[in-house]
Formats: sequence, structure tokens, C-alpha cells
Amino acid sequence: MNLNNKVVIISGASRGIGRATALLLAQNGAKVVATARNAEELKTLETEGNGNIVAVAGDVANEADMAAVVQTALDRFGRLDIVINNAGVGVFKNVDEISLAEWNATMATNVTGTFVLTKAALPTLKAQGSGHIVVVASDVAKRTFAGGSLYTASKYAQEAFMGALRKEVRPLGIKVTGVYSGLVDSHFHAKGHGHESSKGYLKSEDMAESMLFIISRPAHVVIDEFMVHPLEQEY
Repeated sequence: MNLNNKVVIISGASRGIGRATALLLAQNGAKVVATARNAEELKTLETEGNGNIVAVAGDVANEADMAAVVQTALDRFGRLDIVINNAGVGVFKNVDEISLAEWNATMATNVTGTFVLTKAALPTLKAQGSGHIVVVASDVAKRTFAGGSLYTASKYAQEAFMGALRKEVRPLGIKVTGVYSGLVDSHFHAKGHGHESSKGYLKSEDMAESMLFIISRPAHVVIDEFMVHPLEQEY
């Protein structure tokens, strides 16, 4: 699955799924612009990319930061082919325990961040008449659970955003894919990466391989939705 110097932006790239995806895509020929808020972790990632990863620290919900990320891709590589909206945070509490600050911060990253980065990239993709926008959502974009009101609300919002965006840009030659993962063993969970209870979960590398498959399909093929779970998780 050689990506033949395709230029990819990945948000939330400093750890977990984003980091694993950046490394795998770089190993398969892509030029990756990796962004996240943690500049130190991004720089470490950049050094592991063998010249195929460029780190640009920034807040995914900040328009100036994401404009700079897109401009970096254009300045360094002359084009932009794929945008992977991967940045995400989660708060899992009952409704009356959630603070307004937690609500706003979660929505800012998961929903506003998806909008801001996508909007920053769209003029370039439209001018090219091609491109691929991937949104790493969750299987909870399609179901709810007790204690998940905030997180599921943010993922349902991403789902609605993708649905409308898909109808807008498909006639322009731009693909949109929603990725819906089940449980992943990553820093995202409260127990942390590598906990014994998570040993049967998907790995970040599993998700990276899924992303590689999705974006390396022929030009006439689009995977609109990609649902993936660990075998141990009921579906």
C-alpha cells in the first residue's frame, strides 16, 4: 500500500492512534504534517519519521493554528491530499456531574476542531478537485450509554457534520470517510495504555492499519463508513 508521496495532515498526532498512523503512513511513502498541542511529543515523532513527518504544534480548535498547519503542507510539499481529523478527548460522568468547562473543552476538541481543520483544508481540496477527509469518530456516534452523554453528544455531532459535508463535497471529487472504532488500548482511557483489562482491545497500530487501508483505495473507490471492534467487544 504505497501512498506515493501523498500529503497527509493528521491531528491529535502526538500519541495513540494519531501517532501510530503518522508513523505507518510515513513508512508507506506519505508526507505527513502532524499536529497536536504537545510540541515536545510531536518533535519526538518527527525524529522517528525519517524526513517524512513534519511537526506543527497547535490547537485544533484555533483557526490560525490550523491555517498554519495547512500552509505548512503546501509550503513544504506543494499540495494536500488527505486530512485525518483524529484529535479527541473524553469525559465520562453523569450529566449532573459534568462541569460547563468540561463540556466546552470536549466540544471544542471533538466537534469544533473537526470543523476548523476541515474548513482550513477545503479551499485547497476544492481547487484540486480531489482529496480525502477522514474523521475518527467512535462507535458511540451511533449509540449511547449511561455516563457518556457528553462524549456521545460530541460524536453524534461529528456524525452529522460528516453526513452533510459528504453531500457537499462528493460532487467535487472529494471523499469523506467516518471511522467508528470500538475499544482501543490507548492513553485515552482512564486506566491508561497497557492496563491488564485492556489487553484484548484494539491497538493503536490496528487503527493505523485501518486508516492506511481506507486512504489507499483507488481514486474511484470511497469507503463512506468503517466500523471496527475488538472481537471481545459485543456489537
